[in-house]
Amino acid sequence: MMRSKANLLLSIRKVTQENKGKRTAGIDGYKALTQTERENLFELLKHYNLKSVKVKPVRRMYIEKKNSKKLRPLGIPVIKDRIYQNIVKNALEPQWEAKFEPYSYGFRPKRSTRDAIRPLA
Repeated sequence: MMRSKANLLLSIRKVTQENKGKRTAGIDGYKALTQTERENLFELLKHYNLKSVKVKPVRRMYIEKKNSKKLRPLGIPVIKDRIYQNIVKNALEPQWEAKFEPYSYGFRPKRSTRDAIRPLA
């Protein structure tokens, strides 16, 4: 799964098309918004080896907290690192979902508070 081209393509799509921060560049300033840029990104990453990947520093920004004027730090990784993170997530998530208890709901995909309350009702 980690070396799957389908997983790589899915991760590129998720990071460059579906994610909310798709237009936010990391410290390298690179954004892949067009189809040709995404194809170039695929060609660049299709022979990757996660063991030899060097992670770039994150871009540090400070954004306002929701209900106050205080600032909180936000780290924005470069696109390649976001794709690598998504590849690993896609590979590990199904394994761990199978091992979790059926009534464990904290920070799991497609689980909500309502799902946790339903068995009690």
